[in-house]
Amino acid sequence: MSSETLAPAPSPVPATTPPPGIACRNLGKRYHIYARPQDRLKQALLRWTGKRYYHDFWAVRGVGFDVAPGESVGIIGRNGSGKSTLLQMIAGTLTPTEGSVTVRGRVAALLELGSGFNPEFTGRENVYMNGAILGISKAEMHARFDAIAAFADIGEFLDQPVKTYSSGMHLRLAFAVAASVDPEVLIVDEALAVGDLLFQAKCTARLRRLLDAGTTLLLVSHSLDAVRSLCRKAVWMEQGQVVALGPSKDVTERYASAMHVEHNAATVPDALATAEDAPEAEAIRAAAARLAGPNDPASPIRVRRVALTNAHGRTTEALTLSERFAIEVELASAVDLDHISVGIIIKDRHGLELTGESVFNTLQRGVPMRADRPITVRFEAENNLRPDDYHVAVRVNRVTRWDRSDNVLFYADDAAAAFRSLADPDRPLWFRYKHPFKVTIS
Repeated sequence: MSSETLAPAPSPVPATTPPPGIACRNLGKRYHIYARPQDRLKQALLRWTGKRYYHDFWAVRGVGFDVAPGESVGIIGRNGSGKSTLLQMIAGTLTPTEGSVTVRGRVAALLELGSGFNPEFTGRENVYMNGAILGISKAEMHARFDAIAAFADIGEFLDQPVKTYSSGMHLRLAFAVAASVDPEVLIVDEALAVGDLLFQAKCTARLRRLLDAGTTLLLVSHSLDAVRSLCRKAVWMEQGQVVALGPSKDVTERYASAMHVEHNAATVPDALATAEDAPEAEAIRAAAARLAGPNDPASPIRVRRVALTNAHGRTTEALTLSERFAIEVELASAVDLDHISVGIIIKDRHGLELTGESVFNTLQRGVPMRADRPITVRFEAENNLRPDDYHVAVRVNRVTRWDRSDNVLFYADDAAAAFRSLADPDRPLWFRYKHPFKVTIS
């Protein structure tokens, strides 16, 4: 038998990771803050003395993250946290004090309202000027112009100076131009907040088409639902630094929890005014300092059980369309508490809040809880949700006013229960949920 020497198998070619569409490395922006106007002049004239007449303020410092090509990232945080400054550095309209930022591909940016427009030029002239800035020829912009004009829908104002535009007209034209140039990177800074509801819907639909086409999106928004809906990841910023970076659902829930604690602290004086005994007042103060969650031993509220049951009263994790179900929440308190409301929120897999109910909404008042006397709150409904996975958030509040101005959140669990809505082959459902409409023809 002859023998053959087999050639070694070729080594697998290592997969190459494409470079990030946006790369921020130790990014920082510093400003000089002067206490008085004359200090600015002193600094200019007496710089040689080495004395400083200002103090440093870092609007952004030590920020680093990557955004992969085609990825969508939302940036959240309270006013003054450095979000807009960060976007301006990424867009190239602001020079970093330290660090570096790299952006690959054609960039279209919607920053502060009207940026990039010459107020003396007409809307038509600004369209062509913006195209030239982005490296698009006049002939190509001419081919796109009718589509831009139709999307902006500002009529005869297209040939009027931009300085005569309202804020809504500014936004319409700016978004129409940015979305029409097929950007590889689109940067949006809260611009959609000033548009009317119909235009916001048009913009959201266009953003989804751009994302489907592979556009990299960086979005600053105060709307957590917008970030959860449009963005795969999120960055939470506070005082110019990144607090959290990760999946948008997780980061937005952490941010919302922090905002609840801040809101609790603000409403404590009103809540204490109706507190009836010292233990209840102490519990209110504790809730202002920290928001209790599952298995928190320091919380006066203990949620013992959250269960999803079907029409036969059996615990289940799956519901068919139109099936009756109930969500049961059993809880106890370590102290006597008054005006307690239990609420549920049903969320989709992205964390978008779809529907919910609470004791306070139903009864227009809270209920008393007595120490170590458990209560069970039962929410009954019909499953109208399309086939998908859902989860149930549970909230326990103390509230007495219908406007909720004295609301204090004692307990929050964003994933207290989970279930799946099953398809009904005889009744396909194309929408997010089925609403019972009555249809007549006349």
